[in-house]
Amino acid sequence: MKIFFKLVLIFFIFTNISNADLIKPNSNLKPFDVLMIQLNSLKNNNKPYKDAGIEQTWEFAHPINKASTGPLERFKQMIYSDSYKILISHENTKTIILKESPEKFVFKVYVLSKDKKKYYYIWQMEKIEREGKLKDCWMTTGVSEPIYLGEII
Repeated sequence: MKIFFKLVLIFFIFTNISNADLIKPNSNLKPFDVLMIQLNSLKNNNKPYKDAGIEQTWEFAHPINKASTGPLERFKQMIYSDSYKILISHENTKTIILKESPEKFVFKVYVLSKDKKKYYYIWQMEKIEREGKLKDCWMTTGVSEPIYLGEII
């Protein structure tokens, strides 16, 4: 009986830290939903495991972007670069829609970094039109370099 409980405990420990809990792209998610999933995941990057937020963000990277920024380990390196590490453990965000169409959304995302500096990014998403499991899913097609706006007192 003790062995059974140990096995059950080990099962729950490993299933809680797997990528099975990542939200997968689906056609029910709107562009703003996808953006918030990515931003909140990066804000809480190491929950429930190290770099879970980056892995979640990767799930919503457009396949064309994955081809140029991937594989995942290379994408992680890019997110830890000076341009994007601002997003990891950031304090908060504010978002404005710059462009909206049936197949493309462009957001201006203001970010307050953990070191109290303010930046903005231009974040672009497109709806996948082709057939397959990603049909009608919104995916990130581009994120600009950050624009520094100053320090917050």
